[in-house]
Order: sequence, then structure tokens, then C-alpha cells
Amino acid sequence: QVPVAESGGDSVQEGGSLRLSCTVSKWEFFGIGLGWFRRESPGKKREGVSCISQSGGIIWYADSVRGRFIISRDNSEKIMWMEMNSLKREDTGMYYCAPVSCASTGVEALGDRYPEFNYWGQGTQVTVSS
Repeated sequence: QVPVAESGGDSVQEGGSLRLSCTVSKWEFFGIGLGWFRRESPGKKREGVSCISQSGGIIWYADSVRGRFIISRDNSEKIMWMEMNSLKREDTGMYYCAPVSCASTGVEALGDRYPEFNYWGQGTQVTVSS
């Protein structure tokens, strides 16, 4: 089993919708916050897109996606989703999920602080065209 696995990416036209999924096998799912990151192109830094705390009580979105994306999780099924609506060309990129520290003010990948959490999946590609 891979520690994290993303799926659901596709090529869509502007204004379209996608639903990304993330499964986690390495850690206790209900014990960690989870977040989505986007890498615009190889070599560029990953940027935080959204995150959700362990219980779902704290959710954060980047300004660029707030009002269009919806993050959710099901701890019993050990899966997290991000519904992406009204997609724009600038949403294009490789999307990764990761264990995070999620606050109302932003997201931090736990792997940046703790090596035991420093795992990144293969990502799932989202391409939005006009």
C-alpha cells in the first residue's frame, strides 16, 4: 500500500467540474489533518489549496479557490475529497494530498517539520482548457 494516493484528475474545459479523491494508509486517518497542494509545473513549488482538520471542524481554502472548491472527508471510509467547480485555466496543475496542520489561516504540510510524515503520492493531473 502506498502512504497516500490521489485520483480523479482529468482534462476539462473552463467552467467544468472535477472531484478529486485521496486515500491514506500509512497513518491513522482520523488522527491527522489532510490537505491538497498544487504544483503548477515540474520544478515549481507546491502551493496549498485547501485543508481539513481531523474532525472536519476546521477548513481552509486559498483565496484563489474559495467559493469554488469544497473539501470534505469521511473518517469511517478513510477518504478525503475535493470538489472542484467553475474550473479556470489557472487551476491547471498536479494535485497532491498530504497530512497537514490545518488552521483557519492556512495549511502546513506535516512533512515539512516531521520526517515521518514526509510522503508525497504520485499526484493527479488536472488540466483546464478554454
